[in-house]
Formats: sequence, structure tokens, C-alpha cells
Amino acid sequence: MPAILPVFIVVFLVTVAVPGSAGAQIVKREPAMGAMKEGERVLVDDGTCPKGQVKEVIGGNHTKVGGKKQLQRTRKCIAR
Repeated sequence: MPAILPVFIVVFLVTVAVPGSAGAQIVKREPAMGAMKEGERVLVDDGTCPKGQVKEVIGGNHTKVGGKKQLQRTRKCIAR
């Protein structure tokens, strides 16, 4: 029983220490409009960002693609 606690602590520390985008899948093309959920994040390496960066796309919920809000997807370049 005492061996379980150190394992739990290690798993917890690894989970907390790893940034949210670490290990995230990087795709070559942006998903089609309407294919992403609101707030969903995708990393896209399509060559539009400077060297050492990748495009982060955050899904919206725009009425043009069947959503109920005027929330458009956002794009920005972030460090790899």
C-alpha cells in the first residue's frame, strides 16, 4: 500500500508539468469550417508561420457554419 502513494505523486507531477499543447497532434491543413467544436484547439503546420512557430487554431461557433453565435475561429502563431 505505501508504494502506491509515490507512484500517484509521480503521475500527478508529470501531468501538471506537461504543458497543454505538448504532445498535441500537428496537422498539415486547417480543418474545414464547421469541423471543429467551439474552443477546440488544433496545431497546424502549413508554412504560414515563421520558423520555429506553428499556427494554433481555436474553433468558434459561427452562424455561417450552423452555429448559434457570432464567435469565429481564431488563428495565431505560437512557439513549437
